[in-house]
Amino acid sequence: MTWTEGEDLRAQLQRLWERGDILREALAGPSRFPLRLTLKLPGSADITHRFDQVRAWAASLSTQNHVRLEWHETRHRVQGTQGLPASAWVDSAEDAVNWLRKRREWERFVALVCATRQTRPQLLAWLEKRPLRALELAEVWTRLLAVVGWFIDHPQPGLYLRQVDLPGIHSKFIEVHRGVLTELLDLALPFDAVNVAQTGSSQFAGRYGLLEKPTRIRFRLLDPAVVLMAGPLCPDVTLDADSFSRLQLNVRWVFITENETNFLAFPQVRNAIVVFGAGYGWEALARSQWLNACALVYWGDIDTHGFAILNQLRGHFAHVVSILMDRETLLAHAVHWGSEDKPSRVDLPRLTAGEQALYDDLRDNRIRKGLRLEQERISYGWVQRCLQNFLSATNNALPY
Repeated sequence: MTWTEGEDLRAQLQRLWERGDILREALAGPSRFPLRLTLKLPGSADITHRFDQVRAWAASLSTQNHVRLEWHETRHRVQGTQGLPASAWVDSAEDAVNWLRKRREWERFVALVCATRQTRPQLLAWLEKRPLRALELAEVWTRLLAVVGWFIDHPQPGLYLRQVDLPGIHSKFIEVHRGVLTELLDLALPFDAVNVAQTGSSQFAGRYGLLEKPTRIRFRLLDPAVVLMAGPLCPDVTLDADSFSRLQLNVRWVFITENETNFLAFPQVRNAIVVFGAGYGWEALARSQWLNACALVYWGDIDTHGFAILNQLRGHFAHVVSILMDRETLLAHAVHWGSEDKPSRVDLPRLTAGEQALYDDLRDNRIRKGLRLEQERISYGWVQRCLQNFLSATNNALPY
């Protein structure tokens, strides 16, 4: 039998609940109730051959609470006139909530709607869009409204998040809820109080005018003759990006490497520094316009993401060259090959012909599937020889 049972009717309501449609009734918009449910009925052949089952089905359906049945009389040549359900209705959201046993959730959501209507009515649109998410946040909703209110009173505040002073709310709370607060603040704040160029949870501070923790740039002097400060020769220095951008270093070469061990063990080079790279994301380094007057050399992993990072860096400094990211280095260290879990497949328009050929071989698995050679697996002797040959070709040298 494929006739609609009571649980089938309830399942239809459950699907509406899972879409948030029933909770939206609390927002006083156009109502879908009374709601007619889909009811698949017995046919004439069923009444003829399964009459007892049909009668039991109708009796069972009539016992369902919170659903109203409309009946119609059927005249059958064998069974005579019979009253059978013709349609099934749920008359109100109250009936739907009670049938689904969602009374507690319903009342909690109604309380959220009331609190929001009284304090931040502009956020009712978010409740209508995300009612189930709002239920998940019910315990903290009052605090979220308080945070939104603070930003309305302090647009583009120019403070650190730690300085947002609200009773019972600490900065960790705001950090944890950055995603939902972004949605709420975008609705509540005027357009000129939101920096729409800053997107994603990681740029929450910049989007709403908070001060951000300064990006740090770490570098080492590679030439003892270059003096930055009193102290040890070739110091390991970390500066905020703004201070780094205002450096006045008399250096010709700037090497960038992604691995900390390679950064620390990088050979000394005349008129040079080495920068500890940042992977994807070169905006902080790009502030340093003085780097345009230096020869920039990038050393990353020999894998698809290594070349993607190089390609991205060239978007800021087109004159960057790569070192130790060539086919000869890769093949010479086959014993140290590893695997790249999620290779990049995108086109990289800023690679040289040689880099492009190797990148294509890696992303198309022409040498081996998911092949990568991490930069720290390259022998130190090989690094020294390649670096010496590279510098000799440009009339520079290691200082020893």
